[in-house]
Amino acid sequence: MKGITIGEMKIGDNASFTKTITDTDIYLYAGISGDFNPAHVNQVEAEKGMFGKRIAHGMLSAGLISAVLGTMLPGPGTIYMGQELRFTKPVFVGDTITATITVAELIPEKNRAKLETVCTNQDGEVVIKGMATVMPPKA
Repeated sequence: MKGITIGEMKIGDNASFTKTITDTDIYLYAGISGDFNPAHVNQVEAEKGMFGKRIAHGMLSAGLISAVLGTMLPGPGTIYMGQELRFTKPVFVGDTITATITVAELIPEKNRAKLETVCTNQDGEVVIKGMATVMPPKA
């Protein structure tokens, strides 16, 4: 299985991945990352916070961007070099998040691509936006 090379990519190409965030996802991510912030794992404490209920880890939702980069666009063989992120809204248990990647800039002489990264919830609200830099697989 091989991803898309820089020569095969075009400005505006895009791909998406959608996942509903579950309670299990949040607890598994807490265990993997070590981030047991009560805002994520303690309902009673989270209710006292600014969102009034538990929220998913920001990087859990951002991980969906990595799923698109590594499996779809550019896909297998891609090296994820950098990411700028802005978290614009919280993600709650049961939210369905769609990560969409769009090719914004190609730098063929360096085999680099800059990709707009946007995650939206089931209501179409942007929850994360940013820009990724990747090295697509070679031919």
